[in-house]
Amino acid sequence: MDHTDLYINGAWRAGASGERFDVLNPATEEVLASVASADINDADAALDAAEAAMAKWAAKTPRERSEVLRKAWELMTARLEDFARMITLENGKARSDAMGEATYAAEFFRWFAEEAVRADGLITHAPASGARIIVQHKPAGLAVLVTPWNYPAAMGTRKIAPALAAGCGVIIKPASETPLTMLALMPLLEEAGVPAGLVNVLPSKRTGALVDHMLHDPRVRVVSFTGSTAVGRKLLHSAADQVLKPAMELGGNAPLIVFDDADLDEAVQGTMLAKMRNLGEACTAANRIYVHEAVADDFTRRLVEAMKKLKVGDGSDPDVDVGPLVNAETRDKVADFVRDAVEKGAKIEVGGDLPGGKGFFYPPTVLSGVPETADCVHDEIFGPVAALQTFTDQDDVIRRANDTEYGLVAYVFTKDMKRGLQVCEKLDYGMVGFNRGLVSDPAAPFGGTKQSGLGREGGHEGMLEFMETQYISASW
Repeated sequence: MDHTDLYINGAWRAGASGERFDVLNPATEEVLASVASADINDADAALDAAEAAMAKWAAKTPRERSEVLRKAWELMTARLEDFARMITLENGKARSDAMGEATYAAEFFRWFAEEAVRADGLITHAPASGARIIVQHKPAGLAVLVTPWNYPAAMGTRKIAPALAAGCGVIIKPASETPLTMLALMPLLEEAGVPAGLVNVLPSKRTGALVDHMLHDPRVRVVSFTGSTAVGRKLLHSAADQVLKPAMELGGNAPLIVFDDADLDEAVQGTMLAKMRNLGEACTAANRIYVHEAVADDFTRRLVEAMKKLKVGDGSDPDVDVGPLVNAETRDKVADFVRDAVEKGAKIEVGGDLPGGKGFFYPPTVLSGVPETADCVHDEIFGPVAALQTFTDQDDVIRRANDTEYGLVAYVFTKDMKRGLQVCEKLDYGMVGFNRGLVSDPAAPFGGTKQSGLGREGGHEGMLEFMETQYISASW
């Protein structure tokens, strides 16, 4: 691995403490690299660098910032294979999934290159006072970005790109399971023209203390986090002390509803995408699959056939569809979900057995007749397990779908456009896939309701998360 140290002020550093930690290949359980572990002294150095760099970066014209981001997209697009290979090595996902992530990650640079020049303001005439109302958007300040292991490239670029477009400097703390991809991105950003100090990367095994320290520095004005709701709550508590702007993309418990008039080929294809993309290790993964009783047997048969076709193995093999889960803890949690569901009455249609040997593998699995009391109905499975339930009444399935503290994404399959849109509107979710198993798009506002988060990433809204709105009252 070319880069395994901290990246601060455009330079590679071993870290103040000298501590390091190992990153494993989930397919072989072998050590990929030993990575420097940042402490609060490194955090202070990164904050100093970001503060100095931001002063000059924010003063640049939107077009100048746009051109740098556009160049980053061009450079990353030319190196997708390299990034996909790194993603597979440290995350485990299959080559096709890794290429999909690399492409998706690069697209955030292009999208926000276009958005950088569109921080539109407003001038209007106050109807009562007669004053002029001037509204503009300004960079909010330094941003701390905390990213998860399931998308080691895309969750970083989805935050870095809008922050830079807005004019902010950033410190990114990647997940300790997968820091290598983000470190590998830094030479590319240098080549694109990102000034030294504007983007800093601090891998660390001491995440809690490191991030908490930065969130209590008065120069930090934004915290952007993708990860579990439990960790998100802790970060919100820390952010409250400085009244920071929070952008939180948290957990999910996505329902997928298949009505009796759905195109079953389309529904199965959409379910495979919503469930098996990224091995199910995604907050957008279909977690509860509700199938109308009239088509349940046919749908289950087709889904099982599709699952059986998937090849499990080391993701670096181009013929493999399903790689390992990221670590032993995640694999064991998935196995516990299946065991619990079966003990409570669910039936294993395919899969369900832990393979022996090295690697954190779990087979594609379909469970039918999953009861409401099963743990996987109330918590994210985060693995390649499709948990099927049936329904007959539309209002009842909407109630069941909404019966969760989460509200990130839902999926609906029906040929009836009127009914489908009515159901979409009644679902208490920030996003809905209507006859689609994929909702993520850099041009769309990604985010949820309830305890699935605050704010939006992507779309026009994504850049505004890193900006403050200023109103000027004037007379002339």
